[in-house]
Amino acid sequence: MILVRLCKIALVASAALFFSLVAFGNFTDYGSNWQFVQHVLSMDTTFPNSSLHWRAIANPTAQAAGYWLIIATETLVALLLWAGCLRLLAAIGGEDFNRAKALAVSGLSLGFLLYAVGFVSIGGEWFAMWQSQIWNGEQKAFDFIGMIGAVLVVVLLSDPASQ
Repeated sequence: MILVRLCKIALVASAALFFSLVAFGNFTDYGSNWQFVQHVLSMDTTFPNSSLHWRAIANPTAQAAGYWLIIATETLVALLLWAGCLRLLAAIGGEDFNRAKALAVSGLSLGFLLYAVGFVSIGGEWFAMWQSQIWNGEQKAFDFIGMIGAVLVVVLLSDPASQ
């Protein structure tokens, strides 16, 4: 039982590390992903004759607000996941381990939503990111959704109170 629980905590910690590094990278190398956000929102590399260009956001202030929302979400996810790890560690040998999963599940769910809603639905479909051969992050988003989803499923599996 303890080994399985340690594995679940390690999976949550791996997701926490991932989101910590992503957020840290966006803080310390703001410009790299800022270009990505600008191009996706302005739709300047989508099909030239697309009738979807009316959806574009070219205002730099609005673009920056969108980028800061992404960074804030990544940071919140990392914090929730690290706090979830601590809560799970504190409950590792007890009967309340399943109840202790709430923070980890919240963080994983928010991270999943960031990529599924933010990058695939809004970026990919609304802003037609799929049309860009240069600024298309859909495959990476799907990779992240797969990783986060797998961890979420494993964490959500019920643990017996004792064995």
